[in-house]
Amino acid sequence: MRKFLLTLGGLTVLSILRAQESFPVNGVADNRDRCYAFTHATLVRDGQTTLQDATLLVKKGMIVGTGKISIPPDAVVIDCSGKYIYPSFIDAYSDYGITAPQRPTAAGFNFRGPSQIESNQKGAFGWNQAIRTDIDASHLFTVDETKAKALRDQGFGSVLTLQKDGIARGTGAVVTLAEEKENLDIVKGKAAAIYSFSKGVSTQTYPSSLMGSIALLRQTYLDAAWYKSNPPSEGVNLSLQHWNEAQNLPQIFDASDKWNCLRADRVGDEFGVQYILKGGGNEYQRMAEMKATHASFILPLDFPEAPNVDDPNDARFVSLADMKHWELAPSEPGLFEKNGISFALTTADMRDVKTFWPNLRKAMEYGLTEAAALEALTKEPATLLGVYDKVGSLDAGKLANFIITNGPVFNEKTTILQNWVQGIAYDVKMSDWNSISGTYTLSLKDASGAAQSYTLSVKSTSSASVIHGDTSTAKFSYGGKLISLSWSPGRRARTGFRLSGVAADTVWSGSGTDTAGNILTWTAVLTSRTMAPDTTHRKPPLRLGKITYPMDGYGWDELPKQETILIKNARVWTNEAEGRLDNTDVLIRNGKIAAVGKNLSAGDARVIDGTGKQLTPGIIDEHSHIAAASINEGAQSVTSEVRIGDNLNPDDINIYRQLAGGVTTSHILHGSANSIGGQTQLIKLRWGVDDTSLKFKGADPFIKFALGENVKRTTSQSNNRFPDTRMGVDQVFVDAFTRATDYEKALKGAGAAHVRRDLELDALVEILNHKRFITCHSYVQSEITALIRVADHYGFTVNTFTHILEGYKVADKMKAHGANTSTFSDWWAYKQEVQDAIAYNASLMHQVGLNVCINSDDPEQARHLNQEAAKSIKYGGMSEEDAFKMVSLNPAIALHVQDHVGSIKVGKDADVVLWSDNPLSVYAKPEKTIVDGIVYYDADHDLQLRRDIQAERTRLISKILAENAPAGGTPGPRRPRPSYQVVLSCGDHAEHNNGLITLDLQDEDVAGN
Repeated sequence: MRKFLLTLGGLTVLSILRAQESFPVNGVADNRDRCYAFTHATLVRDGQTTLQDATLLVKKGMIVGTGKISIPPDAVVIDCSGKYIYPSFIDAYSDYGITAPQRPTAAGFNFRGPSQIESNQKGAFGWNQAIRTDIDASHLFTVDETKAKALRDQGFGSVLTLQKDGIARGTGAVVTLAEEKENLDIVKGKAAAIYSFSKGVSTQTYPSSLMGSIALLRQTYLDAAWYKSNPPSEGVNLSLQHWNEAQNLPQIFDASDKWNCLRADRVGDEFGVQYILKGGGNEYQRMAEMKATHASFILPLDFPEAPNVDDPNDARFVSLADMKHWELAPSEPGLFEKNGISFALTTADMRDVKTFWPNLRKAMEYGLTEAAALEALTKEPATLLGVYDKVGSLDAGKLANFIITNGPVFNEKTTILQNWVQGIAYDVKMSDWNSISGTYTLSLKDASGAAQSYTLSVKSTSSASVIHGDTSTAKFSYGGKLISLSWSPGRRARTGFRLSGVAADTVWSGSGTDTAGNILTWTAVLTSRTMAPDTTHRKPPLRLGKITYPMDGYGWDELPKQETILIKNARVWTNEAEGRLDNTDVLIRNGKIAAVGKNLSAGDARVIDGTGKQLTPGIIDEHSHIAAASINEGAQSVTSEVRIGDNLNPDDINIYRQLAGGVTTSHILHGSANSIGGQTQLIKLRWGVDDTSLKFKGADPFIKFALGENVKRTTSQSNNRFPDTRMGVDQVFVDAFTRATDYEKALKGAGAAHVRRDLELDALVEILNHKRFITCHSYVQSEITALIRVADHYGFTVNTFTHILEGYKVADKMKAHGANTSTFSDWWAYKQEVQDAIAYNASLMHQVGLNVCINSDDPEQARHLNQEAAKSIKYGGMSEEDAFKMVSLNPAIALHVQDHVGSIKVGKDADVVLWSDNPLSVYAKPEKTIVDGIVYYDADHDLQLRRDIQAERTRLISKILAENAPAGGTPGPRRPRPSYQVVLSCGDHAEHNNGLITLDLQDEDVAGN
């Protein structure tokens, strides 16, 4: 058995030279299969097993043995005394070796040219270019030596690589980071199927919204299942064929956001798929919901940089939510561990992979344990990707992917010395292989042979001290081989020494002189090495802010609870036959109105004095666009398959602001880009709950239609989407319901089992069967009349005409049709088709006998709907009670929820508002807004929150300034970045691309109206 003496970089020349069997060699082949024995190492075989003074045996790029094993005579023996060997890390979400696709610039849904409505992909593929199931990462992968080295230097030996493009992203491949030919680096060619909600570089118009992406994903699941029956009408559809072939692989969904994780999980649940969810770093804000998905996660370590708050003027524009996220984001991996949720870690989204270790150690400082970190970088990703039989531990039979370190890998002072990938050594920092830190016995001899002995303490390559009674700081330099050392023993000593020489492992030697010029020889022999202390967890205890729901200054530390509440002696607007009741009590119990009367009592109730105050039902906004991540799927004329409920945003500060204006229920509509838009969502303003809990349970489903300028794209410069005229809009309705009628017949016919399920037509069939109801954006009397005729022809009713600013002209026709109306109080002249709007519209329609609502269609105006309703008292002489009903009972009737909300009546939901004054007065302020018996807004609590917000902002700004650099980044100048909120409006055609961005200071005072 031969033993090799290692020198700096010496291991590199021992790399395996592998011939590829089916590839010709241009030169002399070297088919040697090296065998290596790494002896006397601490082997961390996996997260559960550590072997001391053990041997790792590697041959032909594979691990063949670990532990106390015999060493073959042909093995190259590498002494790893004092070294640790770990499995190389695995990155479960990467695009290593795959070129990022580029978006074409000549066209696209960007209003710079004609929209691309149909797919232009060549071949027998599906209709939408965002479904890229044909992508096979193993076909695209090429070795990238620069990126491979960057990842190897961080300890990674293999990755899942994929092309990050499209909603269905095809399949990813597990590859190693060896610099071999591609066919030798691929561990598993098809390792996972990948999905997202981003359509990527596709310039096809559909989808243009988050809810459109979800609808396309759902429809593709249905189409793929239908395609399995080989329908002759479909022919060959390679997109669906590849989709079906990939369903037996691990299914990874790049959600990149806490709410998208829940949206993706719901899609998976619908079709019996359990996704592995790739997060975005804010999932810690909703741990209960994350755990309920039962998913495994891939968590990025890309923590946010500290906001630039150096200038107090700039700091005003940074939201508290962003500062809280900066502080708390590193706690995410630790919280996943604490909650028992399995996860892998990834470098995905990092601009520089060199931030991996600083961020990982920061996550450990915030609660992630060493055991969980190692598991998340080795076994967990290997298991998720189905390659644990090949990588992820130091077990025999697996690839020889391992790192060698000079200490425990998570110690801040530890260095990765080498990263072996497939049995090939790649140096990381070999200069630290033999650490010089330690204690040496230094002997000096003069020409006569007289010797002096000293103790030499070496701290680093440039720091040492000499001890001989006193301790003297020395000038010391170690350059890998050459050494220089000089010192004077003590302040008053007249003798000093200057030495130089060479290092040979643990014995150094050379010559020198003293200050008298005498020639000396010297030796230094290592007596003990200094191990770097593990300081990872020895920092002061963290002082972190609280996670709130939502993560906002006005969020809750804990969600408020339902209470038994007795409101005493208020003026009660019942909206019932009793009218307004003075000096009346209302008892709320179990989320319902339990009693209305005088001198009520309840021993267990929280008593609120309503003397001098007025109690009303909560305001209901029939037409709103708050609390949604996207509003318009504007790519097609008919998009009845999309659902606002798929993309609710519970973090929208407008929920809280509108509670502060007395609103308790909002009807969240699709926008007005299409003749037939998306399905709407009725919500209750339960501030702090998740997106599912916002929904008004049991409410009838609605859908948005639209007429007029928005639909025919009057203002678009690049529209090639049908229709272009009001006549065309009418024909869109006729065509859609004709197709729906035929579809329904097919579903009831003999071949129903073979009918392709169509989500678009499903919603229209629900309309025909009076199971889904229409609210229609409308202005001009001729179009209103035309839609009524279409509805009469197909046997359904337009439930509500909204906007309806020419409603006073056709009020009789709408009443005969059975429609409700929802209008603005006095909007006028904001576009051509509203020139005939008048402020008397609501009152005139009311006088005809229509059920009239006043809506907002605007997040700010919704906070003042009580005042908007009051305008009809001035313009139309309406009574106060009838005016207030236009924002309470009337919209409840229009939305078919009058049995639950809209009035104060025993048995109805306890959605009420306590006002300081007459609710129709400009001086009235909501003091308490109650939904389901839960106080979601309290004016006194709001004042306290404002003080808390200021104190928390001050604390966080001080903390940011103290760090003086981005988290995990490099100190340096950073541009101030204000916090923005995207405010979506009814007419936005493609909020993903051209949504209106409005600066929204979420922490400003929002109470009152």
